[in-house]
Amino acid sequence: MPRNYDIAELRRLDIAHHLPAQADWQEIENLGGSRIITHAEGCYIHDGDGNRILDGMAGLWCVNVGYGRDELADVAAEQMRELPYYNSFFKTANPPTVLLAHKIAGLTQNRLPHVFFNSSGSEANDTVFRLVRQYWKLKGEPKRKTFISRWNAYHGSTVAGVSLGGMKAMHPIGDLPIPGVEHVRQPYQFNEGRDMSTEAFGTACAEAIEAKILEVGPENVAAFIGEPVQGAGGVIIPPANYWPQVEAICRKYGILLICDEVICGFGRTGNMWGHETMGVKPDIIAMAKGLSSGYLPISAVAVSEEIIKVMKTGGDFVHGYTYSGHPVSAAVALRNIEIMEREGLVEKVRSETGPYLAKALAMLSDHPLVGEARSIGLLGAVEIVADKATGARFGGAEGTAGPMVRDICIKNGLMVRGIRDSIVMCPPLIITTSQIDDLVGIIRKSLDKAEPLLRAL
Repeated sequence: MPRNYDIAELRRLDIAHHLPAQADWQEIENLGGSRIITHAEGCYIHDGDGNRILDGMAGLWCVNVGYGRDELADVAAEQMRELPYYNSFFKTANPPTVLLAHKIAGLTQNRLPHVFFNSSGSEANDTVFRLVRQYWKLKGEPKRKTFISRWNAYHGSTVAGVSLGGMKAMHPIGDLPIPGVEHVRQPYQFNEGRDMSTEAFGTACAEAIEAKILEVGPENVAAFIGEPVQGAGGVIIPPANYWPQVEAICRKYGILLICDEVICGFGRTGNMWGHETMGVKPDIIAMAKGLSSGYLPISAVAVSEEIIKVMKTGGDFVHGYTYSGHPVSAAVALRNIEIMEREGLVEKVRSETGPYLAKALAMLSDHPLVGEARSIGLLGAVEIVADKATGARFGGAEGTAGPMVRDICIKNGLMVRGIRDSIVMCPPLIITTSQIDDLVGIIRKSLDKAEPLLRAL
């Protein structure tokens, strides 16, 4: 049971002292403080006002095994008693970290057998950035510094992560992106390719990468980085022919292929890795979130044998973090993976709940506000439009519809995320079919509530 918190006092202290992530702090103050989440179990979170909310976002794309797993708390406590912390700087390692590296390598079928640990997805992509540039320098091609990414991609909130990402609203803070990052179109057909066949659109988006390589000069390009499915960008599911063509282009010009698996990894798309779902074999993957189901901060970068052979010729890789390979986080991540395997959660997403979510969302297609309802595994999005035939959005500022419908969903007992004119979802992998029915039912009810408000704009 939750502790007997003084919620009013917590909200006061929140305004007085706490700066929430990625928030308008004045808006939080105007609202009287943040929503205080007090406890959770299974697929549900509870707030300080007594509301029980179906967590359609699995925290922040991460609580794959659901809330309230006592064995994860127990293994953390056990490891804290044995070895709560030690660093990996002094030619040392600890058992959980070594065992987790071995486990992750196995999950890649040992295609990516070397693993570097960090605390967040942002740090993982910083590691990727430095590692790739050092690799090319040691390989004797120091001009290969440029990364190619996509507009509307999300690769974290650090300087390198925001620069690799293509979210223009994030770039002005810090005067980003830094030099050496180029962006190309995203494979977002509903918004950018409605007049094309799916196959033609996928090809056009892949060819944009090749065009950028030729513009920059292949001898200057280090890597292409992309999320198998753009999560924070709005659950952008690329055409089936897109990723195989991207891989072929990377191989053609000898550049590295990097998959950001921070959201897609650990079963989210119905396979262990999103790149498996897309049918490609990257040289490097970044992972976080589902690695520990968010129970403790941890991320990792898995790297090919060929790259590490080159890196070993360069002496110290002077990069790393105080909490790289944290023993408690590693122990929790190991047990989290064990739970996923024991309960067959990846297979459940692939064969049961993923297809069920797709069918349930498809039933929203008859709603007058729904331009598209799409999903892959347990990642889904609903596009909100004023005109179903043309895909026209509502007349206010871009992004009016998504936040409005999101707020109504939350009032109705469902946590989703509003991204521009869509709502997106990413429920825990333990979600049941009846809970999926509840999720979609609340979305329909919320769309009904929103329609007259949107049409009055």
